[in-house]
Amino acid sequence: RSCYFTEKTLQGRLGDRFFNQPCTSLAKALLGKVLIRRCADGTELRGRIVETEAYLGGEDRASHSAGGKRTERNTAMFMKPGTIYVYPIYGIYLCMNVSSEGEGAAVLLRSLEPLQGQPTMRQLRATRRKEGSRELKDKELCNGPSKLCQALDIPRCFDRRDLASDPEVWLEADAKTDSVEAQRIVTAPRVGVESHGEWAKKPLRFYLRGHPCVSVVNKEAEKESGNQIKIQPKGLKVQEK
Repeated sequence: RSCYFTEKTLQGRLGDRFFNQPCTSLAKALLGKVLIRRCADGTELRGRIVETEAYLGGEDRASHSAGGKRTERNTAMFMKPGTIYVYPIYGIYLCMNVSSEGEGAAVLLRSLEPLQGQPTMRQLRATRRKEGSRELKDKELCNGPSKLCQALDIPRCFDRRDLASDPEVWLEADAKTDSVEAQRIVTAPRVGVESHGEWAKKPLRFYLRGHPCVSVVNKEAEKESGNQIKIQPKGLKVQEK
């Protein structure tokens, strides 16, 4: 259950039609949607998306498909909207993306709010941490792209799978977050793309204002938005800006 949104019933699996929209639109539309991972033993892990980044392909120099370059690694970015793109970083961590409308365009899932299966998520995260490390808080389980892949056990072999039909991983809509209010969405530059010139400053990262599971808070972007709404999730402390 979410302690950030009011309690209502999930509305069912998202299909092809949802994913077939421009990259920035999809990045915003994914906020509030629920990612479900069904494990081999039938356990379902669930997390609500609270942060995304859009990678437009083409002239977007920070995109793996910049200039329309197609490789064995980034093939999923050129496949039908809703295709999963999983790639490694630093040789050991993974990131999960979803292809959108547009040649070589995809959305990076940056952070989730854990909803179901937190004990399992904690165990999965622990396998990649030093022995004796402190126990992770719920808000720390999925607050980063590689962390959410660890916590939901998203393997490299999920690359090129279809989120609209896959039996092990999919997205569901939620009546209470079917359309996140615009004032709750912070638009900011992407993280970790500083070497890509003017594209490093493009406002292509989107996250829910005040949510404790967001990986990186951009105070300047929040100030520029001119909206001072603060949302206090029950049981999770929101840091004062």
